[in-house]
Amino acid sequence: MAEESSSRDSAAPGQHGVPSQRRSSRSWLAEAGDALISVLFPAGCRICDRLLTRASRVPICEECLSSFERVAAIACEVCGRPLPGWKRAEGQPLLCPACQDKTYAFDRARSFAVYEGALVRAILLLKFEQIEPLGSWFAERLVELVKGQVDGLQADVVVPVPLHRQRERERGYNQAALISKPLAKRLRLPHKAVLLMRTRARPDKRILSLEERWESVRGAFATRPGSQVDNLRVLLVDDVFTTGATLDACARALREAGAKSVFGLTIARAVRNPLPDSSAW
Repeated sequence: MAEESSSRDSAAPGQHGVPSQRRSSRSWLAEAGDALISVLFPAGCRICDRLLTRASRVPICEECLSSFERVAAIACEVCGRPLPGWKRAEGQPLLCPACQDKTYAFDRARSFAVYEGALVRAILLLKFEQIEPLGSWFAERLVELVKGQVDGLQADVVVPVPLHRQRERERGYNQAALISKPLAKRLRLPHKAVLLMRTRARPDKRILSLEERWESVRGAFATRPGSQVDNLRVLLVDDVFTTGATLDACARALREAGAKSVFGLTIARAVRNPLPDSSAW
Protein backbone atom coordinates (compact mmCIF):
# COMPACT_ATOMS: atom_id res chain seq x y z
CA MET A 1 0.00 0.00 0.00
CA ALA A 2 2.92 2.34 0.68
CA GLU A 3 3.96 2.06 -2.96
CA GLU A 4 0.50 3.05 -4.12
CA SER A 5 0.49 6.07 -1.83
CA SER A 6 3.89 7.27 -3.00
CA SER A 7 2.81 6.81 -6.62
CA ARG A 8 -0.26 8.94 -6.06
CA ASP A 9 1.98 11.62 -4.60
CA SER A 10 4.31 11.47 -7.60
CA ALA A 11 1.34 11.65 -9.97
CA ALA A 12 0.52 15.14 -8.75
CA PRO A 13 3.78 17.12 -8.88
CA GLY A 14 4.01 20.40 -7.10
CA GLN A 15 1.47 19.60 -4.38
CA HIS A 16 4.16 19.06 -1.76
CA GLY A 17 6.06 22.29 -2.21
CA VAL A 18 9.75 22.42 -1.24
CA PRO A 19 10.18 18.67 -0.49
CA SER A 20 9.01 17.90 -4.03
CA GLN A 21 11.46 20.43 -5.42
CA ARG A 22 14.26 18.85 -3.40
CA ARG A 23 13.41 15.43 -4.80
CA SER A 24 13.45 16.88 -8.31
CA SER A 25 16.83 18.49 -7.67
CA ARG A 26 18.29 15.24 -6.37
CA SER A 27 16.93 13.40 -9.39
CA TRP A 28 18.41 15.97 -11.76
CA LEU A 29 21.80 15.80 -10.03
CA ALA A 30 21.77 11.99 -10.21
CA GLU A 31 21.01 12.08 -13.93
CA ALA A 32 23.65 14.73 -14.51
CA GLY A 33 26.19 12.62 -12.62
CA ASP A 34 25.34 9.55 -14.65
CA ALA A 35 25.65 11.54 -17.86
CA LEU A 36 29.08 12.89 -16.83
CA ILE A 37 30.32 9.39 -16.03
CA SER A 38 29.12 8.15 -19.41
CA VAL A 39 31.16 10.89 -21.11
CA LEU A 40 34.34 10.36 -19.06
CA PHE A 41 34.11 6.57 -19.09
CA PRO A 42 32.28 5.61 -22.30
CA ALA A 43 30.84 2.10 -22.49
CA GLY A 44 29.60 -0.11 -25.26
CA CYS A 45 26.00 -0.59 -26.29
CA ARG A 46 24.56 -3.57 -24.43
CA ILE A 47 23.09 -4.90 -27.66
CA CYS A 48 25.66 -4.31 -30.42
CA ASP A 49 28.78 -3.24 -28.43
CA ARG A 50 29.02 -0.02 -30.46
CA LEU A 51 30.61 2.74 -28.34
CA LEU A 52 28.00 4.96 -26.70
CA THR A 53 28.72 8.51 -27.79
CA ARG A 54 25.86 10.35 -26.09
CA ALA A 55 25.24 11.11 -22.42
CA SER A 56 22.40 8.84 -21.41
CA ARG A 57 21.46 6.43 -18.65
CA VAL A 58 19.99 4.04 -21.24
CA PRO A 59 22.81 1.58 -22.12
CA ILE A 60 21.69 1.12 -25.72
CA CYS A 61 22.92 3.12 -28.71
CA GLU A 62 20.71 5.30 -30.87
CA GLU A 63 21.10 2.96 -33.83
CA CYS A 64 19.68 0.02 -31.89
CA LEU A 65 16.90 2.10 -30.33
CA SER A 66 15.88 3.40 -33.74
CA SER A 67 15.91 -0.12 -35.18
CA PHE A 68 12.85 -1.16 -33.17
CA GLU A 69 10.14 -1.78 -35.77
CA ARG A 70 6.93 0.03 -34.82
CA VAL A 71 3.71 -1.95 -35.03
CA ALA A 72 2.04 -1.12 -38.35
CA ALA A 73 -0.93 1.24 -38.45
CA ILE A 74 -3.01 -1.39 -40.26
CA ALA A 75 -3.84 -3.58 -37.27
CA CYS A 76 -6.73 -5.25 -35.51
CA GLU A 77 -8.80 -2.60 -33.77
CA VAL A 78 -9.14 -4.76 -30.64
CA CYS A 79 -5.90 -6.66 -30.00
CA GLY A 80 -3.58 -4.55 -32.17
CA ARG A 81 -2.25 -7.47 -34.22
CA PRO A 82 -0.61 -6.19 -37.43
CA LEU A 83 -2.76 -7.03 -40.47
CA PRO A 84 -0.66 -6.05 -43.50
CA GLY A 85 -2.64 -6.04 -46.70
CA TRP A 86 -6.02 -6.21 -45.01
CA LYS A 87 -8.72 -3.69 -45.93
CA ARG A 88 -11.56 -2.48 -43.76
CA ALA A 89 -15.02 -3.16 -45.13
CA GLU A 90 -17.09 0.00 -45.25
CA GLY A 91 -18.86 0.54 -41.94
CA GLN A 92 -17.12 -2.45 -40.32
CA PRO A 93 -14.26 -2.54 -37.79
CA LEU A 94 -11.01 -4.17 -38.88
CA LEU A 95 -10.76 -7.32 -36.74
CA CYS A 96 -8.44 -10.31 -36.78
CA PRO A 97 -10.00 -13.81 -36.62
CA ALA A 98 -9.47 -14.06 -32.85
CA CYS A 99 -11.27 -10.77 -32.20
CA GLN A 100 -14.03 -11.61 -34.64
CA ASP A 101 -14.67 -14.52 -32.27
CA LYS A 102 -14.51 -12.13 -29.28
CA THR A 103 -11.65 -14.08 -27.73
CA TYR A 104 -10.29 -11.44 -25.36
CA ALA A 105 -11.78 -9.87 -22.23
CA PHE A 106 -9.85 -6.60 -22.59
CA ASP A 107 -11.37 -3.73 -24.57
CA ARG A 108 -8.27 -3.00 -26.61
CA ALA A 109 -4.54 -3.71 -26.59
CA ARG A 110 -1.75 -1.76 -28.21
CA SER A 111 2.01 -2.34 -28.45
CA PHE A 112 4.97 -0.11 -29.24
CA ALA A 113 7.02 -2.36 -31.53
CA VAL A 114 7.36 -5.82 -33.06
CA TYR A 115 9.04 -8.42 -30.84
CA GLU A 116 12.10 -9.22 -32.90
CA GLY A 117 15.75 -8.28 -33.39
CA ALA A 118 17.27 -5.75 -31.01
CA LEU A 119 14.01 -5.25 -29.13
CA VAL A 120 14.10 -8.84 -27.86
CA ARG A 121 17.52 -8.25 -26.31
CA ALA A 122 16.44 -4.89 -24.88
CA ILE A 123 13.50 -6.50 -23.11
CA LEU A 124 15.76 -9.24 -21.73
CA LEU A 125 17.97 -6.50 -20.26
CA LEU A 126 14.94 -4.93 -18.61
CA LYS A 127 13.58 -8.28 -17.45
CA PHE A 128 16.71 -9.75 -15.91
CA GLU A 129 18.96 -6.77 -15.10
CA GLN A 130 16.43 -4.23 -13.71
CA ILE A 131 17.67 -1.33 -15.84
CA GLU A 132 15.21 1.31 -14.66
CA PRO A 133 16.25 4.05 -17.14
CA LEU A 134 15.36 1.63 -19.93
CA GLY A 135 11.96 1.09 -18.30
CA SER A 136 11.47 4.86 -18.30
CA TRP A 137 12.48 5.08 -21.98
CA PHE A 138 9.89 2.44 -22.83
CA ALA A 139 7.32 4.30 -20.72
CA GLU A 140 7.87 7.41 -22.86
CA ARG A 141 7.12 5.36 -25.98
CA LEU A 142 3.88 4.12 -24.41
CA VAL A 143 2.90 7.69 -23.51
CA GLU A 144 3.27 8.57 -27.19
CA LEU A 145 1.20 5.52 -28.07
CA VAL A 146 -1.58 6.48 -25.65
CA LYS A 147 -1.69 10.08 -26.82
CA GLY A 148 -1.70 8.95 -30.45
CA GLN A 149 -4.98 7.06 -30.12
CA VAL A 150 -7.46 8.68 -32.51
CA ASP A 151 -10.43 8.35 -30.16
CA GLY A 152 -8.41 9.19 -27.07
CA LEU A 153 -7.91 7.05 -24.02
CA GLN A 154 -9.59 7.63 -20.69
CA ALA A 155 -8.16 5.80 -17.68
CA ASP A 156 -8.29 6.02 -13.90
CA VAL A 157 -5.37 3.82 -12.84
CA VAL A 158 -2.26 2.12 -14.20
CA VAL A 159 -1.75 -1.51 -13.17
CA PRO A 160 1.26 -3.74 -14.02
CA VAL A 161 0.70 -7.41 -14.81
CA PRO A 162 1.91 -9.05 -11.58
CA LEU A 163 4.42 -11.82 -11.06
CA HIS A 164 3.66 -14.66 -8.67
CA ARG A 165 4.96 -13.70 -5.21
CA GLN A 166 7.60 -16.46 -5.29
CA ARG A 167 8.92 -15.32 -8.69
CA GLU A 168 9.02 -11.68 -7.60
CA ARG A 169 10.85 -12.63 -4.40
CA GLU A 170 13.46 -14.50 -6.42
CA ARG A 171 13.91 -11.70 -8.95
CA GLY A 172 13.51 -8.84 -6.49
CA TYR A 173 11.25 -6.77 -8.75
CA ASN A 174 8.50 -6.96 -11.36
CA GLN A 175 9.73 -5.94 -14.81
CA ALA A 176 6.23 -4.75 -15.81
CA ALA A 177 6.32 -2.27 -12.92
CA LEU A 178 9.61 -0.83 -14.24
CA ILE A 179 7.50 0.38 -17.17
CA SER A 180 4.14 1.04 -15.53
CA LYS A 181 5.38 3.22 -12.68
CA PRO A 182 7.08 5.91 -14.84
CA LEU A 183 4.17 5.61 -17.28
CA ALA A 184 1.68 6.42 -14.51
CA LYS A 185 3.80 9.39 -13.44
CA ARG A 186 3.90 10.83 -16.96
CA LEU A 187 0.16 10.33 -17.45
CA ARG A 188 -0.54 11.77 -13.96
CA LEU A 189 -2.48 8.67 -12.95
CA PRO A 190 -2.32 6.57 -9.75
CA HIS A 191 -0.05 3.54 -9.95
CA LYS A 192 -1.75 0.51 -8.36
CA ALA A 193 1.04 -2.06 -8.19
CA VAL A 194 -0.77 -4.34 -5.74
CA LEU A 195 -4.32 -4.12 -7.05
CA LEU A 196 -3.90 -7.34 -9.04
CA MET A 197 -2.09 -10.50 -7.91
CA ARG A 198 -1.08 -13.78 -9.46
CA THR A 199 -2.50 -16.63 -7.39
CA ARG A 200 -0.92 -19.53 -9.30
CA ALA A 201 2.70 -19.73 -10.39
CA ARG A 202 3.80 -20.28 -13.97
CA PRO A 203 4.80 -23.89 -14.74
CA ASP A 204 8.52 -24.63 -14.34
CA LYS A 205 8.74 -25.72 -17.97
CA ARG A 206 10.90 -23.17 -19.82
CA ILE A 207 9.02 -23.20 -23.14
CA LEU A 208 5.24 -23.59 -23.21
CA SER A 209 3.12 -24.63 -26.17
CA LEU A 210 0.23 -22.38 -27.14
CA GLU A 211 -2.22 -24.67 -25.33
CA GLU A 212 -0.04 -24.71 -22.20
CA ARG A 213 0.39 -20.94 -22.27
CA TRP A 214 -3.36 -20.35 -22.25
CA GLU A 215 -3.96 -23.03 -19.62
CA SER A 216 -1.19 -21.71 -17.35
CA VAL A 217 -2.89 -18.32 -16.90
CA ARG A 218 -6.55 -19.36 -16.93
CA GLY A 219 -7.88 -18.29 -13.53
CA ALA A 220 -4.36 -17.49 -12.32
CA PHE A 221 -5.06 -13.82 -11.43
CA ALA A 222 -7.32 -12.10 -8.94
CA THR A 223 -7.79 -8.65 -7.45
CA ARG A 224 -6.35 -8.27 -3.99
CA PRO A 225 -8.97 -8.48 -1.20
CA GLY A 226 -10.08 -5.02 -0.17
CA SER A 227 -8.98 -3.37 -3.43
CA GLN A 228 -11.38 -0.83 -4.91
CA VAL A 229 -12.02 -1.84 -8.51
CA ASP A 230 -15.68 -0.96 -9.17
CA ASN A 231 -16.14 1.23 -12.24
CA LEU A 232 -12.41 1.79 -12.74
CA ARG A 233 -10.91 2.26 -16.21
CA VAL A 234 -7.67 0.30 -16.05
CA LEU A 235 -4.47 0.66 -18.07
CA LEU A 236 -2.91 -2.80 -17.82
CA VAL A 237 0.83 -2.85 -18.59
CA ASP A 238 3.15 -5.74 -19.52
CA ASP A 239 6.40 -6.17 -21.43
CA VAL A 240 5.36 -8.52 -24.28
CA PHE A 241 2.08 -9.48 -25.95
CA THR A 242 2.73 -13.01 -27.19
CA THR A 243 -0.59 -14.83 -27.37
CA GLY A 244 -2.68 -12.33 -25.40
CA ALA A 245 -3.46 -15.03 -22.83
CA THR A 246 -1.94 -13.15 -19.88
CA LEU A 247 -3.65 -9.83 -20.65
CA ASP A 248 -6.89 -11.73 -21.20
CA ALA A 249 -6.67 -13.54 -17.84
CA CYS A 250 -5.85 -10.29 -16.00
CA ALA A 251 -8.69 -8.47 -17.76
CA ARG A 252 -11.16 -11.19 -16.78
CA ALA A 253 -10.15 -10.87 -13.12
CA LEU A 254 -10.53 -7.08 -13.26
CA ARG A 255 -13.88 -7.31 -15.03
CA GLU A 256 -15.19 -9.82 -12.50
CA ALA A 257 -14.22 -7.39 -9.73
CA GLY A 258 -16.22 -4.60 -11.40
CA ALA A 259 -13.74 -2.74 -13.62
CA LYS A 260 -15.48 -0.60 -16.22
CA SER A 261 -12.85 -1.14 -18.94
CA VAL A 262 -9.40 -2.65 -19.44
CA PHE A 263 -6.91 -1.33 -22.00
CA GLY A 264 -3.71 -3.38 -22.46
CA LEU A 265 -0.36 -1.74 -23.21
CA THR A 266 2.84 -3.64 -23.97
CA ILE A 267 6.26 -2.73 -25.24
CA ALA A 268 6.45 -5.56 -27.75
CA ARG A 269 4.00 -7.51 -29.92
CA ALA A 270 4.88 -11.00 -31.13
CA VAL A 271 3.43 -11.57 -34.58
CA ARG A 272 2.22 -15.14 -34.32
CA ASN A 273 -0.97 -17.18 -33.88
CA PRO A 274 -2.59 -16.23 -30.57
CA LEU A 275 -4.82 -19.31 -30.45
CA PRO A 276 -3.69 -22.94 -30.45
CA ASP A 277 -6.55 -24.05 -32.72
CA SER A 278 -6.57 -21.08 -35.10
CA SER A 279 -6.29 -22.49 -38.62
CA ALA A 280 -7.19 -19.16 -40.23
CA TRP A 281 -3.83 -17.52 -39.37
